[in-house]
Amino acid sequence: MFEKLLIANRGEIACRVIRSARKMGIATVAVFSEADRDALHVSMADEAVFIGPAPSSQSYLLIDRITEACKTTGAQAVHPGYGFLSENPLFAAALEAQGVIFVGPPSNAIEIMGDKIASKRLADSSGVPTIPGINTVIKDAEEAVGYAEQIGYPVMLKASAGGGGKGMRIAHNADECREGFTRAASEAQSSFGDDRIFIEKFISEPRHIELQVLADQFGNTIHLNERECSIQRRHQKVLEEAPSLFVDEALRQAMGEQAVALARAVSYVSAGTVEFIVDAERNFYFLEMNTRLQVEHPVTEKITGVDLVEWMLRIAAGEKLSLKQQDVQINGWSMESRIYAEDPLRGFLPSSGRVKRFRPPEASEEVRVDTGLFEGAEVSLHYDPMVAKLVTFGRDRDSAADVMSLALDRFEIDGIESNISFLASLVANKRFREGSITTAFIDEEYPDGFSGVSESDDAQNRSLAVLAVIHEIWTRLESSVEISERSIRYLRLKNKQLRIEVEERSGHWSVTLDGAVVTVSIKSTPFKRRVDFDVDDVEGSLQLLKTGAAYQVFHAGSQMRVVILEPSSAGLFSLMPEKAQPDRSHLVLSPMPGLLVSLNVDAGSDIKAGDEIAIIEAMKMENIIRAQRDGKIASIEASVGEALEVDQCIARLEKVVAD
Repeated sequence: MFEKLLIANRGEIACRVIRSARKMGIATVAVFSEADRDALHVSMADEAVFIGPAPSSQSYLLIDRITEACKTTGAQAVHPGYGFLSENPLFAAALEAQGVIFVGPPSNAIEIMGDKIASKRLADSSGVPTIPGINTVIKDAEEAVGYAEQIGYPVMLKASAGGGGKGMRIAHNADECREGFTRAASEAQSSFGDDRIFIEKFISEPRHIELQVLADQFGNTIHLNERECSIQRRHQKVLEEAPSLFVDEALRQAMGEQAVALARAVSYVSAGTVEFIVDAERNFYFLEMNTRLQVEHPVTEKITGVDLVEWMLRIAAGEKLSLKQQDVQINGWSMESRIYAEDPLRGFLPSSGRVKRFRPPEASEEVRVDTGLFEGAEVSLHYDPMVAKLVTFGRDRDSAADVMSLALDRFEIDGIESNISFLASLVANKRFREGSITTAFIDEEYPDGFSGVSESDDAQNRSLAVLAVIHEIWTRLESSVEISERSIRYLRLKNKQLRIEVEERSGHWSVTLDGAVVTVSIKSTPFKRRVDFDVDDVEGSLQLLKTGAAYQVFHAGSQMRVVILEPSSAGLFSLMPEKAQPDRSHLVLSPMPGLLVSLNVDAGSDIKAGDEIAIIEAMKMENIIRAQRDGKIASIEASVGEALEVDQCIARLEKVVAD
């Protein structure tokens, strides 16, 4: 076994690799960019090497910076994590030439399987079913349209290199195909340095099922069962689980045999993932092979008890795989929610900035959190928006989902926006709970985007009862005025006002909300933001944040603003005037922090609603800013190459004068 390992990555995956290496007694070396000087993976590692400016193209993607770091530190092996250089055959070859062990497959396997076109050809030759399409590089947008009409819409335009949902677009007509080609190629070039695009038929009602494989240097190859990764947004996985409710034993065996056969065909070594698209009739088609560790690997670890990172390190060091196929079992159920720094209420736009509060739920046998964040850390716009992975485990699917719902309620993040409310909505969704999911699930269930969660009446009443008790406890401790045993107040939320009575009993509280009586027990310290409770034998958690005279209540993905009023002021509150909002309809504002990479209008330009005005790049994704109404550009307020802040003005339209 080697003695020193360099991790050529950042964030949660770098921290994850360090933990397994430390458990095995291996010293670790972190690399970091200017933006990551104070990052968690840097402080966790035994050594750290600075490799360049914040943009990944000037740091984490530079092979010579990593190989030089190996020389200066004496690192004998490199784990690439995922993303960045993890599927770059030139990187693996450079390390091999330097005598440094690459913790992954040989460079020729990466080259073949990391290229979607080459891997599809290999799958075809190996008898593995593949998606119909044109398995060649497309030269330009017009050629893409020609092929699309030959295949038949809808089609999928896909980057040949990389993964993670980058460089992928669905097109339903010629116009979408032209724009999709341009955007996919641009994203692929930005993310992977490779703008090659190919095209294939888009499979309707598909499920995304993948098989984890593990292979050593002695020809031993096994699979570790499947993961269901169908819950996706913009081809980016959001919530994964293992096993899949859809996969029966016959399908599991057939897909497993094909995955192992494909790995053997390319002489694969290390951990890898063979991904399939499965239709409603359980026909499966090869999608791609990821020649690296997957983001969602923890769910496989939870149901099999296998530490995949540890086995990657052991195999790289020349150890023989001691696991046999019959040793791999399915014990329980696991789910993973990807916590992204994005605002689901604003179209999932990226969010960056200083993390003011970061309190994940406590780790246990049922809950695991992989992250590279901590309170005070900076989330940079230069990198992927995923900041943590919340993994839960249960004896069955319902149990794992119940644990996930509670853990999401207990996850505290401030300073940046996160998608936690959206994840809570997904886990609570009836169709998700039934397992009736495809890769179109989010588009179908949220056709107009995500506008927040409305609690059921029962859940809302539980939240309000708990809030009333906490407010009563705080009031009693802060007030010098004698308070009666029964307190009467009014709760105002939106345009509704509710009468509430709170009375302390031995060991619990009795709460009367508009005539309905519930029993409340507080299970946590009342002065913390997170409140664990029991309301009529229903256990749960919520978060309270006091802002002036109001409370923000976060529970089950919902957010309520509640004002608690004394009886003397309740009648007067409705007379308070509401502040008028300023008219900003003539302003084109940046909806996120990011880099202005393109500006397609000038002062004096006439525009129509839907016209492309600008493109902003943030967290490795390009976001098109379109006109919201017809008009004429009065002035340009930002320049290409400028780093924009949220709501920064890009352009002004001439104001519409009322008749």
